[in-house]
Amino acid sequence: MLTFNGSVFMPSVLTLVGIPGLESVQCWIGIPFCAMYIIALIGNSLILVIIKSEKSLHIPMYIFLAILAVTDIALNTCILPKMLGIFWFHIPQISFDACLLQMELIHSFQATESGILLAMALDRYVAICNPLRHATIFSPQLVTYLGVGTLFRAFILVSPSILLIKCRLKYFRTTIVSHSYCEHMAIVKLAAEDVRINKVCGLLVAFAILGFDIVFITFSYVRIFITVFQLPQKEARFKAFNTCIAHICVFLQFYLLGFFSFFTHRFGTHIPTYVHILLSDLYLLVPPFLNPIVYGVKTKQIRDKVVKMLFSNKPL
Repeated sequence: MLTFNGSVFMPSVLTLVGIPGLESVQCWIGIPFCAMYIIALIGNSLILVIIKSEKSLHIPMYIFLAILAVTDIALNTCILPKMLGIFWFHIPQISFDACLLQMELIHSFQATESGILLAMALDRYVAICNPLRHATIFSPQLVTYLGVGTLFRAFILVSPSILLIKCRLKYFRTTIVSHSYCEHMAIVKLAAEDVRINKVCGLLVAFAILGFDIVFITFSYVRIFITVFQLPQKEARFKAFNTCIAHICVFLQFYLLGFFSFFTHRFGTHIPTYVHILLSDLYLLVPPFLNPIVYGVKTKQIRDKVVKMLFSNKPL
């Protein structure tokens, strides 16, 4: 590893600190994190099994939910094993290329989850505001295109930020990363060069994905609420609203956590570093943990299947 004027030239290995300031208690923090990971794996896998085995659930809403479950499992698996390696086994080193790969996967799966939430909102919008055309509009072909399109959109938009780090940044002030995973800005801030292009590109990608999605998700639910409250019968209003409540809960916890983490990182200079890192970790860990719980509790079809699996010897 070469150095130049105190800087490291093209480091081959980086060291992840974990949670700066809480190194002495990281082993204990890893316990709830590991529990959340296990519950997320079990919950999302259970949703996949139920949707696959029950033909009545082979409709757009549940197909999107299955894609969301796969994305959540992949997102958690990208971050937790390495994080627990830091917390429990004191293995903080990660190769530079592996770090960039982890960064690509984490941010791409985050973007994919945002895109799936948008697809789910549009599905509910058409189902409630234009129910007679729902089956025609949300055909199997469109569902496939939306699923594949969200994944490609994520990787295509995230990749330039990763390539800019790989191709532009040669000198780094240190190889110590004050984070528990390879986050974009945490790596960019290590560079001993002009990183304005990297910062601008990161912000543009964030707003292009999350900004676009949140605008259309909000518009969809506003239109849904207007339509629901115009229904003449109270029972019909309750039934229509109840089909959306799980989506709204998932939507709120995903974006509220995301924006809270985003703004505290950039404007909360008085907030301790360990709070920033914990918020970033929770932003990635909480949605995959909560999503199957929310859908399991609020979606009758899934709830009934789970009860049958737990309290009946009969197959699904």
